[in-house]
Amino acid sequence: MQDEESFIRRVKQHDQEAFARLYEEYFDKIYRYVAIRIGDKMEAEDITQQVFLNAIKAAPSFKWRGIPVSAWLFRIAHNQVVDYLRRKTRRATVPLGEHLVASGDDPQLIAERRLDIERLSSATRNLTPAQQEVIALRFAGELPIAQVAKTMGKSEGAVKALQHSAIVALRKALSVVQDK
Repeated sequence: MQDEESFIRRVKQHDQEAFARLYEEYFDKIYRYVAIRIGDKMEAEDITQQVFLNAIKAAPSFKWRGIPVSAWLFRIAHNQVVDYLRRKTRRATVPLGEHLVASGDDPQLIAERRLDIERLSSATRNLTPAQQEVIALRFAGELPIAQVAKTMGKSEGAVKALQHSAIVALRKALSVVQDK
């Protein structure tokens, strides 16, 4: 992406071309992050759209501090996820895993995928909230450690430690499940 400071200046001035480019560049990453965090495809789409609407509204007050635009967007996404989880009521939802299986797949393969998704989802729920956030930003959002650190307001060392402990915990949880 072009020089971020001049790019964000264009976004702040409601330059439609600049905002369209921002949307195209980050929509998929923000969507994956949100989907991993909430586990509901339809809600994730709505929340992702809301992230970009909030970015449009907040753009004029954005202050350039050398922090990547992606960190700003992921902070907005994080806040949207937190708001969603706070107001979420008990209602029937289809788990994210249901949408990952194509209808023409082999029934045995479908069952194995669902089981793998359930295992990973269950193991991830046992992580601390900070570990879940790091995993979602790093692997669903595809952010480098430096950007995850800025997004979370932590040092790079803290993010590396959280990522390491999360991966160790996931490996342990998943290996225990396989041994059964």
